[in-house]
Order: sequence, then structure tokens, then C-alpha cells
Amino acid sequence: MNWKTTAFIFPGQGSQAIGMGQSIAVAFPIARQTFDQANEILGLNFADLLFQGSPQELNDTYNTQPALFVTSIATLRALQERLPDASPSFTAGHSLGEYTALVASGAISFEVGLRLVRERARLMREAGAAHPGAMGVFLGIEVDLARQVCEDASNQTGEPLVIANDNCPGQIVISGGARAVEVAIEHSKQVGAKRSQRLALSVAAHSPLMASAAEQFNQLLQTAPFQTPAFAVYGNVTAEPLTTPHSIIEELSQQMLAPVRWRESIHHMIRDGAQTFVEIGNGEVLSGLVKRIDNAVTRVVVQSAETLEAFAE
Repeated sequence: MNWKTTAFIFPGQGSQAIGMGQSIAVAFPIARQTFDQANEILGLNFADLLFQGSPQELNDTYNTQPALFVTSIATLRALQERLPDASPSFTAGHSLGEYTALVASGAISFEVGLRLVRERARLMREAGAAHPGAMGVFLGIEVDLARQVCEDASNQTGEPLVIANDNCPGQIVISGGARAVEVAIEHSKQVGAKRSQRLALSVAAHSPLMASAAEQFNQLLQTAPFQTPAFAVYGNVTAEPLTTPHSIIEELSQQMLAPVRWRESIHHMIRDGAQTFVEIGNGEVLSGLVKRIDNAVTRVVVQSAETLEAFAE
């Protein structure tokens, strides 16, 4: 493995599933210790939540975000124990996954990262309760047309509606007022979308409806002990490397409201030399997006003891 051309990528909300991380925790004591450490930090039994909890409990934003974060770090630690030289040159995470990427790079400790993620989740859930919204996805139209559809729906309904994720060619996630999302879904079909639908989420992430959460969270960010990352972390907001504590805080202070520029982040990592993308954590969502962004690069999924061993061989 040429680590100089390798990128680690970390999933965000939507990749969670009951049972995630279980095979890693059984096979690698360091992974189980990571779950135990998280239990101590938050007073939450992650093993019960992840391995035998209910989907409804896991899908609560307040639990989903720390659960995905801890699972990815546990998997990363197991990988690095199995392959001690596993140090990429690039990393990025999708939305919540950006915090995992920052921990992976050494920009922030696991404990501080977990506390930030838990507070982020709490504030987003509260903002969602105070300002209910919705999210949807357009398939088969490009970002400029999707942006126009959002603007038209917002003007028609008087509700905010923006692009939340530019995931890959032909996949755009929108976020904002529930009525505006419904109007945009119908309009998108009229202008050529192959398929559009509402997502099963009540929190309008990466939209103006998260303003109250962002304002409170930004106060916490100002006191967080960020350090210079050991390797390049590509931000969701800028789609460029974050190289200093200041740039990280600037990025995260905007992240809750700004769109996730995932397509551009992948393009920029490839531009800078990335040739292999290793998705670490539950699911294969990001690998699928990378395939649609550039089918020429190598994609690897590490989400279980079996896939980890296959990668290590």
C-alpha cells in the first residue's frame, strides 16, 4: 500500500445500522476499549445501543452522531493496530464524519472530538424541534439546476431551502422548510430529475434552520484545543485542506449551515495525488459516491473484521 497516495474517508449520518462495529469489537480489543472509553466519557453504553438497541433509538440524531463517530474511530484504531504504518496523506469526512477525520489526523483528541459531536447532535436536535424542517434528494440533475429549483421553491413558499450536499454527479441533497422541500421535489421532476424524494429526516441539516444550533456551538468551538493536523484534512465547507487550528475552527463554525461540497473535496484530493480511498466505518455510501465522481481511483471499504483483514493482507 502506498500511503502517500491514500485517503481515509469517514461516513456521516445515514450510514448507521444496528450491529455496526460489533465484529470489530469482538476481534480487536483496542476497538472494544474505544467503545468502553466512549462509555466513560458520555455515560452511555455504546455496546448496548449499537449491538442490541432499537433502530428508533439509534436513529435519534442525539445518538446517531456519536455512535457513528465512535464506530469509525474504533475501526480506525483496529486498522492501525493491524497495520502500524497505516498513515494516509489525505482525509475527509462527510458532515459529521469531518469530526472523525479531524481526530484521525491528530487535530483534536478522541475525547474532545466525542464531546463536540455529542453537543453538536444535541443542539441540532433542539433546533430541529424548534424549527422543524425536512430534507430531500434529487437524482439526475446537476447542482446549478438544483440550486435554481431550491430558489424557486423558497420564493413560492416563503420558506428557506438550500443545497445541503453536493454528493456526486447527479445526486444533490436539499434541506429547509418542509413545504418548500415538497414543492421542490415536484418541480425537480418537471425539469428532468430521474427521481426525487423526501428523506426520512426531521432535522434540516446544513440549512438556515440550524442557525440557533450553529450560534451556540460556535461558542464552544472557540475554546476547543485544536492542533495542526498531521496530514491534510479536506473540509466540507471549503473543499480544500485545513492546515491550521484557525482554519479548522473557521471551517467548523460554518459547517452546520453550509453545504457539504463532497464532490469537490474528492476531486481536490485526486488533484493533489490521492489514488486510493479507504472508507472507514459503517456502510459503503461514500465509496459509492467516489465511484460516481471518478471511477478510475481505487476504493476500499473497512467496516468489519472481515473487510479489515482482507485490506491488511
